[in-house]
Parts: sequence; C-alpha cells; structure tokens
Amino acid sequence: MFESRVIAVMSGMVGLSLWLAGVEPVAGGVTTRVAPGGDAIELEIPTEVGTQKETLPLYHSGKIHYFSAGIGQVEREAAYPPFPLKLVFTAGGKPFVTGVEVVLRQSKGATVLTVPREQVTGPWLFIDVPDGAYEVAATLGGQIQQVKGIHVRRGHVTTQHVRWAEDRSPVLPAQAE
Repeated sequence: MFESRVIAVMSGMVGLSLWLAGVEPVAGGVTTRVAPGGDAIELEIPTEVGTQKETLPLYHSGKIHYFSAGIGQVEREAAYPPFPLKLVFTAGGKPFVTGVEVVLRQSKGATVLTVPREQVTGPWLFIDVPDGAYEVAATLGGQIQQVKGIHVRRGHVTTQHVRWAEDRSPVLPAQAE
C-alpha cells in the first residue's frame, strides 16, 4: 500500500490530491472535457472508490484558449480535448520542464499569444488556434528557443517539441502552508 501511495504522490498535483484524500487511481481511461463555464479542463479519474474530478485552469486571450498539463501519470494518460497545437518542453536530461514563457506568432510576424511562465505548470501546452503557419519563441531560465514552420490544421493535433540543451531554469522556493 505504501509503495502505491508513493507512486501516486510522484504522479503530479492531481495524483497528490488523490493521495492526500486516501484514494488510489485504478486502471481505465482518464477522460477530460472543457468545463461548462469554459474556465477549466475537467479530468474524471476512475478510482477504487468511484470517479474523482480534478480541474486544470483554461486560459483565454482573445479568441484563443490554452491550458498546461502533463505533470504525473494521471495527467499524461488523460485524453484531452483536441486543441490543434501541442507544445512539449524538455531540457538537458529532464524529460519534462515547466515554467516556460511562450510567445506564439503567425509566420508573418504578428503576435497571436503570449503565455507567462506562471501559466505553464506542466511540460505540455495545448493551444486552440486557427489554421495557419506559426512560430514559437519559448524562454526557460533566460534561454530562448525559436521554432519556425509550425503548420496547424483543424481536426489534427500538431505536436511540436521545444528542447533546451541544459536546464537553467531557476529553482522555485518552497511555499509555506
């Protein structure tokens, strides 16, 4: 029992909240949907005591919606709404990093979206943008990575990996409870 609880704790914020409640996820698909108010992504997680619900913030900038996910096993196994652009952030030996500032531009140069690092709480950033060609400038610990030639089409998810050679992101201070 202790070993499986350690795994739940290590599976991210959703897993941590389940562990604190004394609930263990079970095999089966984690489903997601946009909350009725349009301000969150709701996760429905099958557990040994029934379905548990968790939420991830859904942000808006003009007509563009976006959210960050991918921390822990529960979030990585979820089937998310099909936003047409998914960015995946990695650095050095770390398969996943968070706290990335993102600027998304049309290939012609107009800025479409700026996402502050505080809103990138997971290694994945899902963005609901119209069809088109885009470029990304992503900043982690003062290092900028630029990716050009990202083509997005409705009905398809374009996954773009953004990698840094090493992780120079600042260590965030522990927060008092």
